[in-house]
Amino acid sequence: MISDIQQDAAARMAKSIEALQKAFTKIRTGRAHPSLLDQISVSYYGSESQLSQVANVSVEDARTLKVVPWEKGMVQAIEKAILSSGLGLNPATQGTVIRIPLPALTEERRRDLVKVVKSEAEQGRVSIRNIRRDANAAIKDALKEKLISEDDARQGEDKIQKLTDQYIKEVEKHLEEKEADLLSM
Repeated sequence: MISDIQQDAAARMAKSIEALQKAFTKIRTGRAHPSLLDQISVSYYGSESQLSQVANVSVEDARTLKVVPWEKGMVQAIEKAILSSGLGLNPATQGTVIRIPLPALTEERRRDLVKVVKSEAEQGRVSIRNIRRDANAAIKDALKEKLISEDDARQGEDKIQKLTDQYIKEVEKHLEEKEADLLSM
């Protein structure tokens, strides 16, 4: 019973970490990385497709992304999708190759992005704590229904707390990495 609750909590906490990492990839650091364009959708023959499914995205140099569509007719649609993505990127088209220069971040903008990253990390911590609360509530319900003993309940809550601490440390590790990445260069 307790192991099921613990496994469920661990799985949900892992999903929270994944969500945090996805949120972090959307915050650009001034360094070119193909994952920066992951959330961009392109209209491809009437249906929305991920940019990575209609073009090859690669890093040309430290501050330039290169997008090569698989079909010549997709150049305009890809360029339009990048412009309307809200990422503040200005693609430059040269034939069938789209180059996206990433402007250098100002010190003020870096500080603002650090605040955004800290906010995302706090949301991740809150999510993990909510999962802990749910798991502890499930343990208390099992105790009320006399499915487990008080000792088992106490041990289960201790295990859930250790799990929570482990995932909170992981959030902190990801936060430190992203902060260092933002403040470098």
